[in-house]
Amino acid sequence: MADSRLLVQFIKRWEGGFVNDPVDRGGATNMGVTIGTFRSFFGQHQTIENLRNITDDQWFQIFKRGFWDRWRADEIRHQSVANAVVDWLWSSGVHGIRRPQRLLNVVDDGIVGPITLRALNSCKAEEVFFEIRGSRKMFIHEIIQGNASQERFRNGWLNRINDLKFEL
Repeated sequence: MADSRLLVQFIKRWEGGFVNDPVDRGGATNMGVTIGTFRSFFGQHQTIENLRNITDDQWFQIFKRGFWDRWRADEIRHQSVANAVVDWLWSSGVHGIRRPQRLLNVVDDGIVGPITLRALNSCKAEEVFFEIRGSRKMFIHEIIQGNASQERFRNGWLNRINDLKFEL
């Protein structure tokens, strides 16, 4: 079964420090955690300055409960597949569940339950991994087609997706 600790370093390597880019739809962000996500975990009273000073423990709580556990990734048989779906959820919210559900031909309700897990775990890991990566690249293309201001993020997004490797 997959282990959350094996994905942490990948995500932290791709996420920088604090940014508040007006073109980034996530708003103020630190280590990949948006101000909205930070407030949903620690209260609406949290300020951008609190986000700027996020602790490793706070970061891990958000990652584990909000993303890894939301995908029920401890129940995913293959680490590379877990990495692919959880990183997509981390980067794109519920699309990182719904789009893989469509690939698996299950109801795309954004909720990972036993049917989604069974479908995911019954696939050949390498095939579903590359299908997920390909679908995520298409998703990036669709974002940019819908909002040209996001074009400047394309290379970084694609480099990150391409850095997800399938390992036996």
